Amino acid sequence: MKKRLSKIIPILWVIFLIGVVAAPAFIYSVRIDLFGLYGGLPSLQDLEKPDPDLSSELYSADGVLLGKYFRHNRTPVNYSELSPKLIETLLVTEDIRYTEHSGIDFRGLGRVLVYSLLLGENAGGGSTITQQLAKNLFRTRTDRYKGTLSDTPGVRMLIVKVKEWIVAVQLEKFYTKEEIMAMYLNTAEYGSNSYGIRVASQTYFNKLPSELEYNESAVLVGLLNKPTRYNPVYNPDYAKEKRQEVLYNLKKYGRINQTEFDSLKVADFGLQYKVASHNQGPATYFRSVIRNFLIDWCKDRGYDLFDDGLKIYTTIDSRMQAHAEKAVEEHMAALQNTFNEHWEGRNPWIDNDGREITNFVEQAIKRTDIYRNLVRQYGVDSDSIEAILNRPKPMTVFSWEGEKDTIMSQIDSLKYYKRFLQAGFMAMDPHTGHIKSWVGGINHKYFKYDHVKQGRRQPGSTFKPIVYTAAIDNGYSPCYPVIDAPVVFDMPGQDPPFWQPDNAEGRWSGETMTIRRAMASSVNSVTAFMMKKVTPGAVVNYARQMGITSSLQAVPSLCLGAGGDVSIFELVGAYSTFVNKGVWTEPIFVTRIEDENGAVLQEFVPKKVEALNEETAYLMLHMLRGATEEQGGSARGLSWELKSENEIGAKTGTTQNASDGWFMGVTKDLVAGSWVGGDDRSIHFRNWAMGQGARTAMPIWAKFMTSIYSDKDLGITKGEFARPMRELSIEIDCELYDQTNVTDTLDINFDNINEDDIF
Repeated sequence: MKKRLSKIIPILWVIFLIGVVAAPAFIYSVRIDLFGLYGGLPSLQDLEKPDPDLSSELYSADGVLLGKYFRHNRTPVNYSELSPKLIETLLVTEDIRYTEHSGIDFRGLGRVLVYSLLLGENAGGGSTITQQLAKNLFRTRTDRYKGTLSDTPGVRMLIVKVKEWIVAVQLEKFYTKEEIMAMYLNTAEYGSNSYGIRVASQTYFNKLPSELEYNESAVLVGLLNKPTRYNPVYNPDYAKEKRQEVLYNLKKYGRINQTEFDSLKVADFGLQYKVASHNQGPATYFRSVIRNFLIDWCKDRGYDLFDDGLKIYTTIDSRMQAHAEKAVEEHMAALQNTFNEHWEGRNPWIDNDGREITNFVEQAIKRTDIYRNLVRQYGVDSDSIEAILNRPKPMTVFSWEGEKDTIMSQIDSLKYYKRFLQAGFMAMDPHTGHIKSWVGGINHKYFKYDHVKQGRRQPGSTFKPIVYTAAIDNGYSPCYPVIDAPVVFDMPGQDPPFWQPDNAEGRWSGETMTIRRAMASSVNSVTAFMMKKVTPGAVVNYARQMGITSSLQAVPSLCLGAGGDVSIFELVGAYSTFVNKGVWTEPIFVTRIEDENGAVLQEFVPKKVEALNEETAYLMLHMLRGATEEQGGSARGLSWELKSENEIGAKTGTTQNASDGWFMGVTKDLVAGSWVGGDDRSIHFRNWAMGQGARTAMPIWAKFMTSIYSDKDLGITKGEFARPMRELSIEIDCELYDQTNVTDTLDINFDNINEDDIF
């Protein structure tokens, strides 16, 4: 035996000495990537400033997080923002000697070697928190750092481990223990589209990391190993087993006692589970629309919206946004019931003669992505397309009573959704150009199309104030009298060679009225008369000065809003010119953008144009007030609560066949507009009275403003519009205005008007 030992001991010493020399040599060769055998390592610059793939965050003007843009939903926190109980839970589970080593735990590594190699038992990987951070940050196990030997069986993992040791030691040199721990928790994946401890805490428990208790910490630390297997929502049994294992470690190292352990291991998870989604939260349409603006901004300046952790500060007020969303929801739910009853037993898509459009659904389905994908797969003439589109299948659909599970075909689903009325609403501070609320539709999850900026429809009578602006700016007074009678425009070369607008009621009264009253009552003939005075071309020019950029035709019908489609975004900006003393201020939605460290990258200032003189702007406010003050004013239906001790300018609008209902409301602090209509122009009420803007769109504005005035924290108060600095050059008290011979200015002879001509 002694002879054998005398022979074996020298051999063991030789092996040991070779190991002492070979191991450092191997590690050094990996570090320098000798002959490209092992693949590279992160540079010193990478180590000093690692890229943790950070979400960019969108904030309201009052500091509320509206949403995020991300590939991986991640928001970092500092060590001081971590719960002590979370830190203890992590240490006892992942790295109990964390404060004692410098990136590599040799004692733990030795334990793994003994149990794994000699005893054949699983003792874990022996990786420290710092090594796991190295793996998360620099993806050491991907092809990014691949070398010639990386695919060699048995060698690859050894190379990876050595690389992680090297990077871990380097990280320990650059960062404190606290910084490393925070970075690790910030870079880890926790499942359910949550990356980083802050997002995970919010996703599973609706808490900040500083608020986590042992029970919650045990669940989240358990997710670090296998986020899917130990997900408490989808695999609760596995999650309970893992949580018990983590809690046992807390008891083992004296962080909790036996009684606490026994209680916690049987407690429920205490979940408040909510996965972050672009379809949830405030201002969903707003966030979606400005996404393209932000992408372009980042592209021009070399940033990545989904990776660089930018802070975007918007003009949206979260409280006003909540009021706007509630106003739209409450009114549209009630209006939809009325619409459904109105069309009960019939389809709401009709032509100009009130007859159902027979091929409406067949044509509409061809405009969908589902149809286009089927055509690419089967060919345009394939019978399979029709079969698939008509095949019933389980689906969840939107309703005003909440989501409903049902069985429908794609064709039936399209019919179902086409019956819904849509809406858009925007409110803006006319003095600063800051957009305060933006509701682009009734539900972003099911209806993606934005009806504030993306959508454009004929504005109807809400365009009339621009016609009257041209008239007022060219010397006409709000008291200027005009007869309500037919007005004819010659249209040479067209069939018929003239254009004559009707009034909404289909008749003319023959009454002489001021243009203020005519605009308030939305009398088409008087607006047409003024259009003839100022010319369509001049009206288009005024529209351009007031921020309307959509295509407009310089035609007579533009006076009724039928010469082009515009957006709520444009109209609200245009009406704001009146409140802002004639200065058009570009509507803006972002005030500044910062980088991840808080450095300001850009501040945004709205463009301003002196579109009107101050007197014209004020006279137009006086004109708009007529809707709530004049006999027959289209906004007289607003509540006394809103009108009391308050100057309100307003204009309703309704397009042909009541396809579109509009309302524009103007106060000293806010200008807001709403639109209501079908997805297609052929979807609307059967009669004009039910579909007019005063019924469909005005209630949204009224609900919004009522709630705004009730919310004292907003500082929005009732009151009068600011008066011009100089005295007005004309009299606006129409009882004192000299109404001398007006008929001699008309282009039509009214001397022999008879009842048949008028009615």
